[in-house]
Amino acid sequence: QVQLVESGGGLVQAGGSLRLSCEVSGRTFSRAVMGWFRQAPGKEREFVAAIRWNVWSGDSTSFADSVKGRFTISRDNAKNTVYLQMNSLKPEDTAVYYCAANGDFSRYYEASYYVYWGQGTQVTVSS
Repeated sequence: QVQLVESGGGLVQAGGSLRLSCEVSGRTFSRAVMGWFRQAPGKEREFVAAIRWNVWSGDSTSFADSVKGRFTISRDNAKNTVYLQMNSLKPEDTAVYYCAANGDFSRYYEASYYVYWGQGTQVTVSS
């Protein structure tokens, strides 16, 4: 049974940093498309970041424009864990953040293509 468990959320002041972790159990996702999404109250779930592996260049990362330059995504295959490092946080980053696994290589930004999801972790950024 595949499980994704997020951790690392919390309350932080604007300008601060948080690192979210997504620990995967049940199978290995070292070459799968892994993504982070977020959902703020009253809004739809939106793409944040993805990490994708290909045979020519290994892992590559992609980000939503709203977080580009502030967030990074990485994975530790030995720990079967994906990370989202969030720097220079803004109040508009406040949301529940979800980890997702086994997305589509080309449509990595579309939530509907991901097979597995975590339960989410709350991130609140105060102004």
